[in-house]
Amino acid sequence: MFMGTMRIDCNRCVVRGDACGSCVISVLCGPPETVDFSSDEQTAIVWLAAAGLVPPLRMQTGNQASGTEG
Repeated sequence: MFMGTMRIDCNRCVVRGDACGSCVISVLCGPPETVDFSSDEQTAIVWLAAAGLVPPLRMQTGNQASGTEG
């Protein structure tokens, strides 16, 4: 499902603060600065969130929020 490592950098998240309380990162790890997830871990988070066991990942970078990748 996922390829490679996903880097979660809370310092780059444009909804930081407002969405932290309902983000899977805060639930699983506390409010970290940066977290790296393997493709297996990414898949697990998606399934846990889909089952309602944890909130989804809320991170959005400025590029994602504007609809462009980068």
